[in-house]
Amino acid sequence: MPNKSIVNSTRDLKLKEVISIIDGKRMGHITDIEIDVESGRLTAIVVPGMGRFLGLFGRNEDVVIPWDKINKIGMDVILVEGGSFGALKHE
Repeated sequence: MPNKSIVNSTRDLKLKEVISIIDGKRMGHITDIEIDVESGRLTAIVVPGMGRFLGLFGRNEDVVIPWDKINKIGMDVILVEGGSFGALKHE
């Protein structure tokens, strides 16, 4: 099981930047979370999709990162296993 720090609130999570440990890419800040309502457990975090051509035409769909792909939650960043946006499930 990955070593994850205790987080006081979802607001704390949204302040942290998400970074891929595979390629070092900054994926952005969390825009949403997914929770299993039956168990009350956080199941995934959602970050914005990569911008399209020069950001002129919106951006791709949001990227859903499953909880088991989160490697470490630090003071300022969340490290995730994911080399590219295409490798992770899209919303």
